[in-house]
Amino acid sequence: MINLSVLLTYQACCIFVFMYVKKTTPYLNCGLDLVGEVLYGKWKVRLLWFIHEGNLRPSELQRKIPDVTRRVLNVQLKELEDHEMVIKKIYPVMPPRVEYTLTDFGKTLIPLISSIGIWGDEHQERLRRVILKRAALSSTEHVEAHTEGAKIRVLA
Repeated sequence: MINLSVLLTYQACCIFVFMYVKKTTPYLNCGLDLVGEVLYGKWKVRLLWFIHEGNLRPSELQRKIPDVTRRVLNVQLKELEDHEMVIKKIYPVMPPRVEYTLTDFGKTLIPLISSIGIWGDEHQERLRRVILKRAALSSTEHVEAHTEGAKIRVLA
């Protein structure tokens, strides 16, 4: 016999996990706010670019972006689908095959993504330097904070 409280806890947990809703209303006061809302996400711009290049299946996309987890990949693809940037097509075969393609609306972003990529290529040395400098500072701050915490614990 199944314990009813365990079952209810399990169901509540599942509902919480699968029914996440943003708690804040996005600011949509200008075009930059709108674009940010659609493209916000670490991998979305790259996903759009790789789909544009013909990498249509989630496994292909994950090979192109090895740092992305399968869960995050699926979440960001779903958000791009909800924002009408991509279309998801499920083929009725076993195992099911899924492919993503850009919508006409999504294709309008490709020139912008291309321009941003060109800008990044033109400034890659400077960008790499400032990004690595910031990463080194963050790492040092983290070590100092951790060390300071250890000193406080030892003295206490």
